[in-house]
Amino acid sequence: MQIDKGKVALVVGACASAGIGGAIARRAAAEGLHVFVAGRTQEKLDALVSEIEAAGGKATAIVADTTQADDVARMFDVAEKEAGLPDLVIYNAGNNRFAPLTEMSDSFFEDLWRLCAFGGFLVGREMARRVLPEDGGVRDTQATLIFTGATASMRARPPFTAFASAKAAERALAHGMAREFGKRGLHVAHAVIDGIVDGNQVRSRLPEYLDAKGEDGGLDPDAVADAYWTLHMQNQTTWTLEMDLRPAKEEF
Repeated sequence: MQIDKGKVALVVGACASAGIGGAIARRAAAEGLHVFVAGRTQEKLDALVSEIEAAGGKATAIVADTTQADDVARMFDVAEKEAGLPDLVIYNAGNNRFAPLTEMSDSFFEDLWRLCAFGGFLVGREMARRVLPEDGGVRDTQATLIFTGATASMRARPPFTAFASAKAAERALAHGMAREFGKRGLHVAHAVIDGIVDGNQVRSRLPEYLDAKGEDGGLDPDAVADAYWTLHMQNQTTWTLEMDLRPAKEEF
């Protein structure tokens, strides 16, 4: 199978510029791909697109809810019409909300599952339907789908039980897809982000926690993007299903 960077990327959950989604969008654009960034907030998406374009890249914003099948189909429709089918897709949607189990509402638990697991299913299904040959054959060039996981994908601790349940389901989805579609040319990978990301979300919500970690105590989003790009460029004889990323000083 030919290794090809492809021409189009779709990053779902790319709103924050200083975050994993924003970093991989910038990296893909720097590699010459037309990057479609999808999320719920137009203002944040537009800021990321402007940043990419200012650096000479190509990017398009798509406001969408990844838990809605029609919105997911529209993401791929927009990309295909404007530039072509994405052969690099990053599922980075997620929201690490937490609460004690006995105080947790039904909707709290379900909303986390819908965003992490169900949304991942919708995006993964849509990609497989579109990029793999309808006759059940193998792609001529490789395509890549990467799910952003978390420590909670592997281990549940209170008060993150609902989030862990959702991320564990997302991990299982990635593993199942990898085994079903890898032989047909779709490389599915799951990245365990084992630590705190030094990005907008943490800086705005928990700056003191990140500061307490000290220098290089959080994952650098650009370094994470480098690792994702390496996954995308792997030869089919050495595909990685799962990788874990953490700062050197992180306990594990």
